[in-house]
Amino acid sequence: MKQLVKYALAMGIAAAVTWGVTQVSHDGAPASSTEEQQNAEKQPLYWVAPMDSSYRRDGPGKSPMGMDLVPVYDEPEDEPGVIAISASVENNLGVRSAQVSKRQLVNSITSFGNIRYDEEAMVHVHPRVAGWVEQLYVKSAGAKVSQGQPLYTLYSPDLVNAQKEFILALNSQDEVLRSAAVARLKAFKIAPSFIEELTETRKVQQNITYYARQDGVIEQLNVREGFYVKPENSLMDIAATDQVWVIVDVHERQLPYLNEGADAVMTLDYLPQMRWRGSVEYVYPSLDTTTRTAQVRLRFANPNGALKANMFAKVVIDASNNAPTLSVPQQAVINTAQGQRVVLALGDGRFKSVAVHTGRVADSWVEILAGLEPGQEIVTSGQFLLDSESNKQAELARLDKRDYAHARVNGEVKAINHAERTLRIARGPIEKWNREATTMDFKLDAGLATDFLSEGMQIRFRFEIRAGQFVITDIEILSEQEGAS
Repeated sequence: MKQLVKYALAMGIAAAVTWGVTQVSHDGAPASSTEEQQNAEKQPLYWVAPMDSSYRRDGPGKSPMGMDLVPVYDEPEDEPGVIAISASVENNLGVRSAQVSKRQLVNSITSFGNIRYDEEAMVHVHPRVAGWVEQLYVKSAGAKVSQGQPLYTLYSPDLVNAQKEFILALNSQDEVLRSAAVARLKAFKIAPSFIEELTETRKVQQNITYYARQDGVIEQLNVREGFYVKPENSLMDIAATDQVWVIVDVHERQLPYLNEGADAVMTLDYLPQMRWRGSVEYVYPSLDTTTRTAQVRLRFANPNGALKANMFAKVVIDASNNAPTLSVPQQAVINTAQGQRVVLALGDGRFKSVAVHTGRVADSWVEILAGLEPGQEIVTSGQFLLDSESNKQAELARLDKRDYAHARVNGEVKAINHAERTLRIARGPIEKWNREATTMDFKLDAGLATDFLSEGMQIRFRFEIRAGQFVITDIEILSEQEGAS
């Protein structure tokens, strides 16, 4: 890397001399079309070949390659490391500059993790009395259940005795005994509808059916018909699916920028065009001693059940809650084996490379901890003859770019046409175009799936105007609260 940097610097200086770059501390300033009047009053020190600065002559002429020699003039000595180039060379190199200033870094933390059931909404089913499972209505783990759906029927002598005591209390018309008997039945988690039926019929039931207390899926099933069970036995677990947890690992150096409640965006490999928005719910208090990472728990809405437990997810967490800091564009920083450097634009075609101490990198901006002051001008393009591969990639990206008018807005899906791949959306206002809220049709871009969209869903989407059509390029599924806001 060190040899490559030295080679790039040598090639940069040689090319600069080729087009009129001179080392102020040694060579002086070059001639250019805008400086002809000034240079006419000066006498060149010598003449050099455009492609070989070591080829010098006392007067004008031709180089061994048949090119006109370039004059080199004397200039006042400047501080070491400062170079000067002509305006024409500066233009040919595409030199661009930007001012060093303070800004709030829009930082983000990217991590990967697994989707899990919301443990706070997990229902563990235990019998309140010992007995035998006479009938089991759910047969396997993973089965979907609805609130009020029967789960199992239990025979227990304790339940039979509790019913008999309740009937005796009713017949005695003693309100204290009746209240105690009702409380005992409720303690056994007997449904209120069963107690009402028992009050009317006053007939003891040998078997009592228990029902699901919430919608969800059977996460664990530990019982079969005929099992003898006790209160300490866990019969089954019911996991809610309307919201899920995502557990990710975050490096300890990133923890100072992480806050509970921070917004997060999640994507999945099998649906790369879809996004789910959630938030950081909890940062666990200990680190893994091997990986030096802390676990972070995030919560995401899952209204249509598209998010499954144990799916692998990529999460980007917003960590921009910080004070403005001195920063420069990332492309202005030159990374070397010895550290980072930037090129100062001193004015009048004069430049100098200086060392800097960098900090965080966020959204194409780099935090500067030392080496620069606010208001200084730095070179952001053309500072050191970018290598050929970078130039090729940048040019390909430039040629492939389409500058369509676009906007991002919240909305509610009103209708879906899967055949035409169009959505009718009641979108919110678009302030930058001064457009009020309205309902209109949008076309989905190639690659966007419609399987997990449903009418009434709250979304945030980005669209472009292409040949008069409104084309959605990406979609984020929002919770009801986010959509309302």
